[in-house]
Amino acid sequence: MDGRRGALPTTQELRIWRDFIETTEALRSELASRLHGESALSPGDYAVLLALCEAEGRRLRPSRLAACIGWQRSRLSHHLGRMERRGLVRREECAADSRGAEVVLTDEGADAFRRASLPHLRAVRELFVGPLSAAQLTAADELASALRAGLETLRADLPDDRG
Repeated sequence: MDGRRGALPTTQELRIWRDFIETTEALRSELASRLHGESALSPGDYAVLLALCEAEGRRLRPSRLAACIGWQRSRLSHHLGRMERRGLVRREECAADSRGAEVVLTDEGADAFRRASLPHLRAVRELFVGPLSAAQLTAADELASALRAGLETLRADLPDDRG
């Protein structure tokens, strides 16, 4: 930190911020467009399928799934309904706790994820990894880590309103 904590951003800092946000949004938009065009999956579908593919037994409680992908439970619930109608996931009663449910990856969902992954990873390489040098990738990693740590500190300092 440069001792300016609490001060407003400078003109140069605002330019950097705007470039960062606009470039990030352009990358996300292009990746989303390619993903949908090549697989008919949205980035949200892909995030849900990835989390379930990585989960033990290809199943997660909705609260855990929401935390994994950084979504609110209500957003996830609506999205899961659309994915269920397409046969990508299903909701089942939790074997360990009959009061709860689990989101389960279907075979169709696993197949859709597998088909989407290679083109998606190629697009990540082309659009994000390819234009950067090894040093720039390291700097991007450090930048993301610093921003994430700052957000985690901020969240830790907020009062817990779950009462």
